[in-house]
Amino acid sequence: MSETRAKRAIVTGITGQDGSYLAELLLSKGYEVHGLIRRSSTFNTDRIDHIYQDPHEQSPNLFLHYSDLTDGSRLVTLLGQIQPDEVYNLAAQSHVRVSFDEPEYTGDVTGLGTIRLLEAIRALGLNTKFYQASSSEMFGATPPPQNEDTPFYPRSPYGVAKVYSYWITRNYREAYGIFASNGILFNHESPRRGDTFVTRKITRAVARIAAGEQSELFMGNLDSVRDWGYAPEYVEAMWRMLQHDEPTDFVVATNTAYTVKDFLEISFGHAGLDWEKYVRFDERYLRPTEVDALIGDAGKARDLLGWTPTILTPRLAQIMVDADIKALELSGSYYVDTVQTA
Repeated sequence: MSETRAKRAIVTGITGQDGSYLAELLLSKGYEVHGLIRRSSTFNTDRIDHIYQDPHEQSPNLFLHYSDLTDGSRLVTLLGQIQPDEVYNLAAQSHVRVSFDEPEYTGDVTGLGTIRLLEAIRALGLNTKFYQASSSEMFGATPPPQNEDTPFYPRSPYGVAKVYSYWITRNYREAYGIFASNGILFNHESPRRGDTFVTRKITRAVARIAAGEQSELFMGNLDSVRDWGYAPEYVEAMWRMLQHDEPTDFVVATNTAYTVKDFLEISFGHAGLDWEKYVRFDERYLRPTEVDALIGDAGKARDLLGWTPTILTPRLAQIMVDADIKALELSGSYYVDTVQTA
């Protein structure tokens, strides 16, 4: 009697915040995980180094493959070789402000990358479940609270590209019977968040200012309202979507509202600092079109998936500040990018 093989999952964007947490989750559940990474002259695997095993030393459950969402033929080859049970598409050019500077690239990767994956699944006739990382940025200017039935009104090239990916995922579900679900995730953060995203930019600055290594923090719009959650909890929701009986789309959010100013006050306050003494305005960090308020209603995920968030913005900010203070103490100093955007 042959042994039942472990479930196989492909994770695009595995070296990102969500990809690294999802890989941890899947490995803990006994999956064989295949991560797609872009070829680069420098290594960008810091977030997953702790779970990667040298294949020369032991039998690994995590495999990394060079690939890119702009290369459809490579995706067909890899999916055909791996024969995954589940595909999680987390890869994207995901920085909203940068999408205004690189709109064509953002559309190619964040938008068309999704159709390349779906078409590979369809062309190969794979019996696999597909998760598409959709975004609250698709709602854009539509007033909150936003749920699965809220109309989209994106306000950035990134948001527009995500709307395309959302609808092409639904189209392939309805046209070809592919088990394809959209997870419409609202803002979710962690100590692994990229340094140029606003929450991490704030908590890194708090750590440096508290240590006397930085004197000012330059910010853009402080009045934007966001629904911030904790990334490890959100990847649990992703997995639950593909375990659900039927493919469908889910909002993942905390249904709470905080401004960027609130996040500043909580973060600086946690370190015993007054944010107003250090924060300066810089118009270069403003977007050509702003998204005023994103607040999600995750009732469907609660009712059908049994998913509810436990860490809200105040605790999230404290977790991130503590992690950045600890990282600074361990490393001695941070490299500060003088052209950070937020």
